[in-house]
Amino acid sequence: QVQVVESGGGSVQAGGSLTLSCTASGNPFSSCGMGWYRQGSEKERELVSAISADGTARYAEAVKGRFTISQDGTGNTIWLQMDSLKTEDAAVYYCATLTWERTSWECRPLYWGQGTQVTVSS
Repeated sequence: QVQVVESGGGSVQAGGSLTLSCTASGNPFSSCGMGWYRQGSEKERELVSAISADGTARYAEAVKGRFTISQDGTGNTIWLQMDSLKTEDAAVYYCATLTWERTSWECRPLYWGQGTQVTVSS
């Protein structure tokens, strides 16, 4: 059974920093890697950043240059360093393992964590 556990959320003022951590246990290998998603109030869940097994990272335009994703040697633990936080970054952040979806020919989330709240005050 795959378990995905996030930690590191909290409250910061705008301009501050937070680091989120995520560990997946029992996760079968996938070249797609893992990713971070977020869901703000009354918004749809969106991809923030993902990192593939080979270390290739991708970011949403809104966080480029401010957020940095990284992983350990196993690829089962990832971190999201969030700098220069803005009020619009406030959301519940979810970690997910990714898997290759043949029908859509893309990496898609498979197993989700419970989410961790990030609050950014002005």
